[in-house]
Amino acid sequence: TFYYFIRLCLDKILLQCVLQSRTLSGADAINALRPFYFAVHPDFFGQHPREREVNENSLKRLNGYLENLQKPGFRSFKPTQLTFYVREREPNSSNVQESFSASGFRAVSFTLHTRDLLSTVLDILNSCSLSTEHVQSLNVNSQPHKEAKSTVNRPIKWDKTYYSFTGFKDPEEELEQAQRVETTLLSWLDDNEASAVKKLKKSLPLRKELERLKIELSHELQLSDIRWQRSWGIAHRCSQLHSLGRLVQQRPEILENVKGRTVVFTDRSGMSAAGHIMLGTTDVHHHWTKIFERLPNYYKLQKRLLLLEDRISQLLGGIQVIYIEELQPLLTLEEYFETLNSFYNKLRDSRLPFHPRSLRGLQMILESDRYTPSLHEFGHFVIPTVCDPAALQWFIFSKAQEARENLKRKEEMMITEKELINTSTERFSLDRLYKEPSVSSAQMIDCCKRLLEESLPYLQGMHLCISHFYSVLQDGDLCIPWNWK
Repeated sequence: TFYYFIRLCLDKILLQCVLQSRTLSGADAINALRPFYFAVHPDFFGQHPREREVNENSLKRLNGYLENLQKPGFRSFKPTQLTFYVREREPNSSNVQESFSASGFRAVSFTLHTRDLLSTVLDILNSCSLSTEHVQSLNVNSQPHKEAKSTVNRPIKWDKTYYSFTGFKDPEEELEQAQRVETTLLSWLDDNEASAVKKLKKSLPLRKELERLKIELSHELQLSDIRWQRSWGIAHRCSQLHSLGRLVQQRPEILENVKGRTVVFTDRSGMSAAGHIMLGTTDVHHHWTKIFERLPNYYKLQKRLLLLEDRISQLLGGIQVIYIEELQPLLTLEEYFETLNSFYNKLRDSRLPFHPRSLRGLQMILESDRYTPSLHEFGHFVIPTVCDPAALQWFIFSKAQEARENLKRKEEMMITEKELINTSTERFSLDRLYKEPSVSSAQMIDCCKRLLEESLPYLQGMHLCISHFYSVLQDGDLCIPWNWK
């Protein structure tokens, strides 16, 4: 017994030395992940709201994982699946700041199950195909006793019978088991259902208050709708509506021009490209008041914008220029007008020979961060503002029939998606079933079809969000990835 006790002590001491020799500090980890942050940071995805939202949510979960690794005595190593959109590098670029293409990015999914910062950093970089050469120098520089590294960084392996006899876990076997673990929907719901129910019950009074405020303000101002750009918590949304309500009481005369409009709480104030009134959540009443005072001028600019869209349509054979909130960045009316005006002037000068009304029924959106045109699965053309007119003409002609087929398929897909959402909501007695903007209709349809094949009593009365990851939101909403296992 004494012999095994001595070996156990040695095992723990040496294992601790090994781990210490491989440990990065929190600052080192952040420094080592700079290429990764540069490749996925949401600020670089301003023109791609879906990808931006996915990266924002994944970064929050990654930061939580990294923080937990640095907590003393942290021993819970549940695998964490993350999805990031990684900006692609231009192969011949020598400048790091300019080495990413303007529009290229790829989706990367990986599962974290490591026990220390160094292994986690390496896993992240390798998963995203980023260089890890700089990590070694960071690791070496962070060692307080370089001369001792060669003696303590030697792998120590005890015979398997030692762990069987003592009852302690074999570190290698435990790590291999963690690597094999893959989160399943049933196991995750089993672990998180109680927490979600608790948060949901706590949020119910606030949810009722939010609905009451929204109905009252919409009726008082005769608004078409009140929306939020981001998934803020219920308490935050209530606070924003209270602020708008106070402004209505203080300055009722400035709100005369909002009838029939939609108010969107977002990051900045103004009018959106879709004609919605944007109220910046960080702005004070003074800024909101100015926006309401400027509404008549915004409406005049909106008429000019619609006229500009018609002129572009005429030059392109009757194809309709549209703006899709869910797929395009939240542009202000001024920004969108400048984009349209620049594109119109380029088309007018090129004098493309489109036959009048030959492309009626087709749709297109403009994007300022692309260089080549493309056809979306929903049937609309995605046209870069800097696109070569000749290339644009050839692309539209060659893809016109496919675009019409995609438009028809879109209508069928939207009907199927709505039916599956209603069926799933009723089947599982959900209070609400919805998806994040980053989840496509095809992904939502696939998810719902597979859900309907399962028996999921956990979901009764819950709010279920289809996303790209597992999470319990602060108000009790359950988020599950659309491609759950």
